[in-house]
Amino acid sequence: MNRTPLGRVGQVKQITSLSNPVIKEIRALGLKKNRDRSSSFMTEGLKLVIDALDQGWQIRTLVYAKDAKSNANVENVAARTVAAGGLVLEVPQKVLGAITRRDNPQMVCGVFEQRYTALKDMHPKPGETYIALDRVRDPGNLGTIIRTADAAGASGLVLVGDSTDPFSLETIRATMGSIFSVPVARSDIDGFLKWRDARDALLVGTHLDGAIDYRTIDYAAAPTILLMGNEQAGLPAGLVERCDRLARIPQSGRADSLNLAVATAVMLFEARRHLLEV
Repeated sequence: MNRTPLGRVGQVKQITSLSNPVIKEIRALGLKKNRDRSSSFMTEGLKLVIDALDQGWQIRTLVYAKDAKSNANVENVAARTVAAGGLVLEVPQKVLGAITRRDNPQMVCGVFEQRYTALKDMHPKPGETYIALDRVRDPGNLGTIIRTADAAGASGLVLVGDSTDPFSLETIRATMGSIFSVPVARSDIDGFLKWRDARDALLVGTHLDGAIDYRTIDYAAAPTILLMGNEQAGLPAGLVERCDRLARIPQSGRADSLNLAVATAVMLFEARRHLLEV
């Protein structure tokens, strides 16, 4: 690793006050309207910042705690930020804690440009699996699903309808960095159905009244899109009737349903089991 001492990195600004305009702007990213207005979001932790940079995401601002100044990895990330045209800020621990809303914050956070994949650019191919989420509302569920999609080797995720923000801090935390590896698109219902109809892919929806055991579906026959419903309402009738297969996950206990992230994981690993077997 090429080490560049932070004292020699240009554009490093030392900020000590929470009232600084740049700090206020970063803190404002806690609200979706501000993330949308600036098309940016924040991620915390050195590993996640490095993951984002390695995956080619555009960094706008790097913030590091003054105590991390001598850390070689932080110095390297600061140099990469400057090289990418970003701003580097050195702040006290209390300022970093206020930015991340944590009592014991990690020593680094970064502000990155949002990135969505255009739905038209997703072309399901044999051996690929996509996840479509209808009106997912819980950021923890969405983040966990993105992380699971990454682990299972899914090719992308589509947010259908009014869904929670994939770039909220809560979602980013739950993805554990997988947000930088999994293409995410968004669409209304009509756009999603037109996209799906133009592609030779198997659309498998999940429903409590599904007629087919999810383990009996031939997922190897074609590219697969797993369609998962809203946490409370499930899939609407308009989407249910367009599915090629309507699957159910058998249950024997007293619980009447599974958590959305858990149900998605069960479906996803079964759909890709023929590809994951060693």
